[in-house]
Amino acid sequence: MKGVLKDISRNKAMLIMVLPATIWFLFFSYLPMAGTIIAFKEYRYHRDGFLASIINSKWVGLKNFEFLFSTKDAFLITKNTLLYNTVFIVIGLVLAVGLAIILSEIANKKLAKLYQTGMFLPYFLSWVIVGYFVFSFLSFDKGMINQIAKAFGLTATQWYNDPTYWPLILTLVFLWKTIGYNSVVYLAAIMGIDKSLYEAAMIDGANKWQQIRHITVPMLTPLITILTLLAIGRIFYADFGLFYQVPRNSGTLFSVTNVIDTYVYRGLKFTGEIGMTSAAGLYQSFVGFVLVITSNAIVRRFNKDNALY
Repeated sequence: MKGVLKDISRNKAMLIMVLPATIWFLFFSYLPMAGTIIAFKEYRYHRDGFLASIINSKWVGLKNFEFLFSTKDAFLITKNTLLYNTVFIVIGLVLAVGLAIILSEIANKKLAKLYQTGMFLPYFLSWVIVGYFVFSFLSFDKGMINQIAKAFGLTATQWYNDPTYWPLILTLVFLWKTIGYNSVVYLAAIMGIDKSLYEAAMIDGANKWQQIRHITVPMLTPLITILTLLAIGRIFYADFGLFYQVPRNSGTLFSVTNVIDTYVYRGLKFTGEIGMTSAAGLYQSFVGFVLVITSNAIVRRFNKDNALY
């Protein structure tokens, strides 16, 4: 006990510094976990409040999960969620690392900061604004793309009624909005690499590509691994704004834009099934947890230093 108190006294400043984050996680991450019991109940409101509603709701076991995945859309929304997130993770990783390396190689630092700011800006835009921005390009009557097509004598496309192009559109919009933010993390890591490594490589006759391949990328590998593992943990979560606001909730596009999050939102909006919504959230969290554990075990088997734990 004395040893624990001694450690607390010695690290008092550090403990005070992490206290706000600890309180935040306690109230917003750990305490709400008790609410997962709603996933196994037929939740009904009670006049005595939230706790009374949970206690008095009927226990239904796994029926909410059965309801969630018994529809014909279950396979579609799961497939869309997995495929989109896989593409986002893979392409986003390659572009973010590549962009960070390019920015780090720009000799004019003021120009590099200007480029970095310009690419970072879309991250701060809400999906509502992005949705209207995309609409200004794809609108059938006034959209810029259709106006250009008409000017060249081509037929205008009803973008919001044709699901053919939307996997590509959603991917491009997602990358445009997030790639600048993701690249900043890798750029900061590149800035922290010891410059003497590059100087020694230049003395040995290594060109710029060889320096990137044998110094920059290997030094970034631990960070790349950790961020990828965390992204895999959320592979069953879709960005709601991207899949709801950008396609403007068009029913004709559901085959390529409907994911677990939008499906649950629509189900909650029209049926009010809170139990089903909780079941979906628990399902996403559990699968994400299993994927992180499995992925980390695979990484740990090949390189313990790159694993999360």
